[in-house]
Amino acid sequence: MLKVNRVDFLIKPFLKRNNIRASYQIISTIFPIFSIWSIVHQIINQPFSLLIKGFLLIPFLVLLTLFSSRTFSLMHDCGHNSLFTKRKLNRFFGFLLGLVNGIPQKSWSIDHAFHHRNNGNWEIYKGPIDVLSLEDYNSLSKREQIFYKVSRSWLMLFPGGFYYLVLKPRLGLCIIFFNLTKDILKETFIKIKNRDFTELLIINSRVKPPFSDYGDNFGELFELIINNIVVIIWWIFMSKWLGLLFFLSFYSIVLTLSAAILICVFFVQHNYKNAYAKSTKNWDLVDGAILGSSNLNIPNWLNWFLADISFHSIHHLSERIPNYNLRACHKANIHLLNQAKFLKLSDFPDCFRYIIWDKENEKLIQVN
Repeated sequence: MLKVNRVDFLIKPFLKRNNIRASYQIISTIFPIFSIWSIVHQIINQPFSLLIKGFLLIPFLVLLTLFSSRTFSLMHDCGHNSLFTKRKLNRFFGFLLGLVNGIPQKSWSIDHAFHHRNNGNWEIYKGPIDVLSLEDYNSLSKREQIFYKVSRSWLMLFPGGFYYLVLKPRLGLCIIFFNLTKDILKETFIKIKNRDFTELLIINSRVKPPFSDYGDNFGELFELIINNIVVIIWWIFMSKWLGLLFFLSFYSIVLTLSAAILICVFFVQHNYKNAYAKSTKNWDLVDGAILGSSNLNIPNWLNWFLADISFHSIHHLSERIPNYNLRACHKANIHLLNQAKFLKLSDFPDCFRYIIWDKENEKLIQVN
């Protein structure tokens, strides 16, 4: 296998960011979302039967799902500081885009950066679904092995999507506050018991993050709080405008389908036959980017909604390349990507079988 190095790739010309193009991407994503919700409001207030309303709503449900996916993809670019020229602009718009899908951008971006630093090193980064090693899988009972296989099935994309965008940010905040309150009360009780009354107002407790990507520091906790406050206010407004039952059900379906698409894409771009799956001592950053990230041969219209994340090897080689330059950079370096993986939509289902890491042979293997 011919080894390629990062210096072999033409990267620098494609690193240039453009605020006008970035602004256009934001506008062409957010404005249609507001417009579609307005159309949805008009439909549900027409004197049509429920059947006709349901039929009319389907295309707008699909559009909102796709635009939600694009919103997440642009938030992803902001997290890499690659959409706008200034870090402050990326942080600001990343935060706003996170509100659309109800997810705190800063915490997500920090966790995602860990993925980029360790992609292909399966000893450290276990992929999007915490892949087990063959040794650990074999140590499970039969019931546990069945649960593991089912929980990593493509069917779990939908409940997983609902949890990821609808529940997790809210549940994360509740658990953090519960843990913080518990620690403060425990500490206060100990001080009273020890008669340390002068130290009652001194709180030494730290927040214990219930998830790896939420609440690791004050900045993340603050954004998590603000995100939840704004999102819940937005939900209340939309519930009054569209009706509680309709909005919560319709919006939940949109976020569930959108998250399912994003989780699916993320999964197949790293779990597939012959994916680069090394241990730490044999791992290489460039090989992890090129050989550990699949590229997707999907329709151009779908690529638009995913902000060209399909050109994933180049993205992992340099995450600072704006999405609007990824395709051109990919084409300019296509001669160096002959060892990279390319997947069609029809290849996706098979990827969900590669959920075991054989660390002895350093490869992903299918579950039986």
